[in-house]
Amino acid sequence: MSLSLILAALWVLAATVVAMLPMKHQYAPGVILLIAAPFGIAFIGAQHGWLIAALGTTAFISMFRNPLRYLYKRAKGEHPEIPK
Repeated sequence: MSLSLILAALWVLAATVVAMLPMKHQYAPGVILLIAAPFGIAFIGAQHGWLIAALGTTAFISMFRNPLRYLYKRAKGEHPEIPK
């Protein structure tokens, strides 16, 4: 298995662990994972091509759909509530 796929698998495991944390403890590691994801997907794309990178992007959007939805609403000027 290539280095990019090993790192992607570790990223998925880290995201799963962060998702199990209480909401107030998810923010810092979640932001780090959110920022790191495009770099990991680009690395996968460089080693395996655009189709595998597109699959990785789909998985990323699926896992982070709520934070991405929140950021999208904030970009539109709305003020969505943050779960407690």
